[in-house]
Amino acid sequence: MTAQLIDGKAFAADLRARVGEHAAAFSEQAGRKAGLAVVLVGEDAASEVYVRSKGKATVAANMESFEHRLPADTSQEELIALVEQLNADPAVDGILVQLPLPGDLDEQAVIAAIDPGKDVDGFHVESAGRLMVGREGFVPCTPLGCIMLLRDRHGDLSGLNAVVIGRSHIVGKPMAQLLLDANATVTIAHSRTKDLPEIVRRADIVVAAVGRAEMVKADWIKPGATVIDVGINRLMPAEGESKGRLVGDVDFAGASEVAGAITPVPGGVGPMTIAVLLRNTLVAAYAHAGLEAPEGL
Repeated sequence: MTAQLIDGKAFAADLRARVGEHAAAFSEQAGRKAGLAVVLVGEDAASEVYVRSKGKATVAANMESFEHRLPADTSQEELIALVEQLNADPAVDGILVQLPLPGDLDEQAVIAAIDPGKDVDGFHVESAGRLMVGREGFVPCTPLGCIMLLRDRHGDLSGLNAVVIGRSHIVGKPMAQLLLDANATVTIAHSRTKDLPEIVRRADIVVAAVGRAEMVKADWIKPGATVIDVGINRLMPAEGESKGRLVGDVDFAGASEVAGAITPVPGGVGPMTIAVLLRNTLVAAYAHAGLEAPEGL
């Protein structure tokens, strides 16, 4: 048996195209483009790449991109002052502060300063609370992208057993809540879970978001299960390689022989994150303009 590949890259491209069409329609209705502000503090190389790709994707989706680059020695007060300025800017619908922040900057305090109506990353405590009690609000982009892929694969998730490996506020916890809201039966597992392989073997759906390269082995997977691999880890380069290859949290080669469907790394969950960020920004723009967001977003 060879698992079907879940093509997150293709799904994300389709979502971005739909967002772009709706964003063009929004501009005609509202008399302005939807706007996403991205704040980058310091010069972290990976963050630089993410910010650049987000900016290009935003412009390609017929939205305005506002980039704010601050030096690494920016104070907490200066950063929060910029966030408050963006909160008040009617051209800005979404605010994303690129994490991690350098030095002693308090990430939670900065996130708390963002207007929840512009919290397109879904990290604000109000956004988390709304998700928990089933009220409308912004959901972190990666888990929302995962649930979209799962619905595309399965349709109805009711009654399916799901195991989420990882309990972060950014992926694991919101992922579990989204699965619960879809009427799946959910177990949250983590590094201290006893008999983890046995628990994973019961799952119809496995979401691996633990940050350990190829931790989930083939013999952990129930035959025919759907595997969503959120992890992205770079292995040490082999002899003759300039840099190591990227792998997920799942042993892809082995799991592909057992699972019914699986996301590759790269090209699975990763492309969904930026696509959902654009989607969240457009939803925010419609709300700020007092317009009803179209179906299909």
